[in-house]
Amino acid sequence: MDTFDAICQRRAVKHYDPEHRLTPEEETKLLEAAIQAPTSFNIQHWRFVIVRNPALRRKIRTEYGNDQAQITDASLLIIMTADTMAWAKEPERYWRNAPREVRELVANWMGPFHEGREWLQRDEAQRSIGMALQNMMLAARAMGYDSCPMIGYDIDKVAELINLPADHVMGPMLAVGKKTKDVWPKPGQLPLNELVVENSF
Repeated sequence: MDTFDAICQRRAVKHYDPEHRLTPEEETKLLEAAIQAPTSFNIQHWRFVIVRNPALRRKIRTEYGNDQAQITDASLLIIMTADTMAWAKEPERYWRNAPREVRELVANWMGPFHEGREWLQRDEAQRSIGMALQNMMLAARAMGYDSCPMIGYDIDKVAELINLPADHVMGPMLAVGKKTKDVWPKPGQLPLNELVVENSF
């Protein structure tokens, strides 16, 4: 599928075939598309929690997910999380294919850039989640599937359920699968002249 077609056709689909499953190869393709997204310093903060346990998915849906059907019915449910301290964990590994002098230079920049700036650590983790999430949704559409990003759930309770480490943050959940109902027409995008500013406000 053409990239622009995937962008324009991507919608937040709520109704999925609960019997459908992605193949392992399709899951891998989707996740490999996600990790092609850019991250600051190539840190790759993302941690993708794939929720396969049907009982856990039901619990999330009924107790913490506002009874959103896609939580249990979609072929795949991924909780997007990120490691806010990834910058401090063997930073040279993010540049292992670069020349040694480049690898060492960039690794030495990471600490001073992030250290003591908790707001930046969190912001960068969330930015990274957003870019990986968009890659995944567009990849799903290109593969003939649909998706739905979700923030309408109890983040703290779901974080407990998945044993989220203390140095990680939660992002949206993503449902991916085969839709059973068409979505409403697009509600409408604001015109560019309301959104684009040149040089300054």
